[in-house]
Amino acid sequence: MTLTDQVIKSIVMRVIKSQDYRIEVVNLINAEFLQFAIDFFKQVVNAKLNSEDITIEWYKKAFLNKSLSSDEIAINSGLNKKTISNMYRSTTRQIVIEASKEHFDSLYSNIQALVENEHDIDLTLTIKLKGVSVDLNVSESLIIINTLAVKRAALRGGLWSTAGKRAEKYLMLTLCKLYKVGKEYYNAEHFVRNNNLDVDREIDFYLQNNGVKYKCEVKLMGQGNPESADAIIARSSDVFVADTLSLQNKNQCDNLDICWVACRDENGYKRFKLALEKFNIPYTDYNGDLDHDVPQILDEIFV
Repeated sequence: MTLTDQVIKSIVMRVIKSQDYRIEVVNLINAEFLQFAIDFFKQVVNAKLNSEDITIEWYKKAFLNKSLSSDEIAINSGLNKKTISNMYRSTTRQIVIEASKEHFDSLYSNIQALVENEHDIDLTLTIKLKGVSVDLNVSESLIIINTLAVKRAALRGGLWSTAGKRAEKYLMLTLCKLYKVGKEYYNAEHFVRNNNLDVDREIDFYLQNNGVKYKCEVKLMGQGNPESADAIIARSSDVFVADTLSLQNKNQCDNLDICWVACRDENGYKRFKLALEKFNIPYTDYNGDLDHDVPQILDEIFV
C-alpha cells in the first residue's frame, strides 16, 4: 500500500500554508479501506458460492489458504503482522500462518460462545453480487466485521507512518527551492525515489556550507505529542522543522541553539530563512504566491 504522489503533494502544500494536513491521510485511509471492503465482499460471495459444505470451514479454506500472502492470511484471521511481530518477535511466513490459524480458532470459539449466550441476537449479513446473493449467519457476519475492523486499523497505522516518512523529505526540498537555495548548500544525495518500494528510504537531510553539514530533523507531529520533540532534540540536530511545536519545545530549541520551524504557526515556514542566515547560506527571500509556486516546485521534484 503506497501513498500517491498527489497525496504527498497535498500534504506538503497544506503544511507550508499552515493548514492541517491530516485530512489528506484520512481521505486516503477511507479510499483504501472502502476499496478493500468491496473487494473482500466479492471474495466472500465467490468463496461462499463455491463451498460444497456450508460451514465455517468455507472461510478457513478460502481466506486462510496457504496460497495467499502472509499479509492476507493475517488480516483474514483477524490479526495484523505488527501484532504478530510483537507476540512472536518474528513475521516469517510459517509463524504468520501458525499464529493466524491459532488466532482464528480462538476468535471463532469466542464468537460461538457469545452467540450461545446472547440468544436475542439475530444477525444476517446479505451480500449481493450481479444478481446473486449469499446470506451469512451471525458467526460468519461477526468474523467478516472483525476482519474489516482489523484491516482498517492496519491501514491507519501504516499510512500515517508512511505519510510522515515520505512527506518530510519533500517538505525540506520544497523549502530549499522556495528560498532558491543552491543545490551545493543542501545534501539530499541519498534521497532517491524508488518506485518499487512502498516507502522511500528514511535518511537525514543536511544543510551545508564550507564543508560543514548541519543536520535537519523533520517531524510532522501533533500538539499532543511533545515527547517526540524531546527525542528529536536529543539527536543533536541543528535544525528542527515540525508541524506543531509547543512553547516548551520552542524554548528547548532556543536553549540548545537549535533553529526551529513550526509550520502551523502563521507563516511558520518563513522561520526557515533564519537557519539559512545562521549558517551563512545564500538565499533569496520569499514573498511570492504559495498557491502558484509550491505546486510548480513539487511538480519539478516529482519528475
